[in-house]
Amino acid sequence: MIKPITIDDFICLVEPIPLIDVRTPAEFEQGRIPGAFNIPIFTNEERVLVGTTYKQVGREQAILLGFDLTGNKWSDFIKQALEISPGKKICVHCWRGGMRSRAMAWALELYGFEVYLIEGGYKNYRRWCVTQFEIPYQLTVLGGMTGSGKTKLLHQLQSMNEQIIDLEDLAQHQGSSYGTMNKMVQPTQEQFENNLAFQLKSLDHKRRIWVEDESLTIGKRCIPNPFWHQMRNTVMLNLNVPLEQRVKVLAQEYGVLDKDFLIECTERIWKRLGPEQTKNAILAIQEYRMEEFVRIVLVYYDKTYKTGLGKRNAERVVLVDIADNNLTVNAMKILESVNNINAERPI
Repeated sequence: MIKPITIDDFICLVEPIPLIDVRTPAEFEQGRIPGAFNIPIFTNEERVLVGTTYKQVGREQAILLGFDLTGNKWSDFIKQALEISPGKKICVHCWRGGMRSRAMAWALELYGFEVYLIEGGYKNYRRWCVTQFEIPYQLTVLGGMTGSGKTKLLHQLQSMNEQIIDLEDLAQHQGSSYGTMNKMVQPTQEQFENNLAFQLKSLDHKRRIWVEDESLTIGKRCIPNPFWHQMRNTVMLNLNVPLEQRVKVLAQEYGVLDKDFLIECTERIWKRLGPEQTKNAILAIQEYRMEEFVRIVLVYYDKTYKTGLGKRNAERVVLVDIADNNLTVNAMKILESVNNINAERPI
């Protein structure tokens, strides 16, 4: 039996049902519901042919062409579905709940699957994502200059039963010119949003959620505006970490990276560093004087951070002095600071 189901119903299922996305590989690569499996009814090229036929000839001819193109594929579709869901319980969607998903649902139901068909398809999931970014969250921002150890502290807080969203992990980028660390590949903007919305829905909106201070863009990915404005207008705990401590941490982190990668990234910010400082930074990289390289580029990044900090409401910025690398002690200090704020006024 085929059971229509809304995207909200699917998201809220107590026991998850395996989800198959029958759109083309290109559509799936551009953006998908997290956890979905791709069983494309058409290849990228076949979808173009069917779409062109629909527009130029008509619906019935497009349907016939679709069956011609997929005629010998159906047994393989069913075999793939069985691998994904041996228990024969599965959820199906396409772009907007049209012919592709209905055809797949029909075939699987005929074989004996219990099929759930998402109404409105992936298009409705994208609408659902937008609504997640507009929900008011109890955000608390963890700020601090480059090298302050914000990401490690964010995850330390998570280990202490605090809720977090790691935006840099979702964006696969650490935010600076060097942010890919010569290994990370960013998701599409669409997929970044999909993953963020999916994580937000799993959190308790009535409890505090920690995020790291970010500019609007992380690499080439953009934080959804409604969510970013919440980040900018909430309390921020600004970590005050000594310069030399930050330099040592960053020198260790970046010292293992390929020199050519570091030089290429440094050349991208030469207008901000200036020609002389860019030359000195590249020379330091070549001679493996990593602490000197870090000191040079931190002049630019610290200045940029201070500019952003100046645009915040000063009454909502709380300074937290961090004097060592003990994650547990520092996380406790952060929690003590935010709890003191709560005692004085609601966040």
